[in-house]
This record gives sequence, C-alpha cells and structure tokens, in this order.
Amino acid sequence: MIWYLGWTALLAALLFIPVSRLIWALSARRLERKLERELNDEELAGQKRRAAVIATGLVIIFSALFNYNLFGIPGS
Repeated sequence: MIWYLGWTALLAALLFIPVSRLIWALSARRLERKLERELNDEELAGQKRRAAVIATGLVIIFSALFNYNLFGIPGS
C-alpha cells in the first residue's frame, strides 16, 4: 500500500507543472478570445490559480488510475 501511495504521489508531482501550464495556457487564450483583449496581470494570476486547482485534481486521479492499472489493487 505504501508503494502505491508513494508512486502515485511521485507521478502526480512530476505531472503537476506541465499539466497546470497547459491548462493555464488554454484557459487564458480562451478568455482572451472571449473578451477580445489581452488579460491584465490580475486576470492572468487568477487563471493560474484556477489552473493549479484543476491540475491538482486531474493529476492525482490520473496517477491513482495509472498506478492501479500498473500495480493492481493496493494491499492485495
């Protein structure tokens, strides 16, 4: 069980930065198109916080499912 949690946390940590940057870039561009102007620093910071929250949940779920597929049921 400890190995499963350890590998899940490691994979989630490694994936967090690229996934959050991807989500941030896509959401900031979408908002710029929607507003038809460039975003100011406060709006960009808000998009970064939003991307970090979304990426956190996404990478934890992905890591857990990936490791489940790789290692099987933890504790068995």
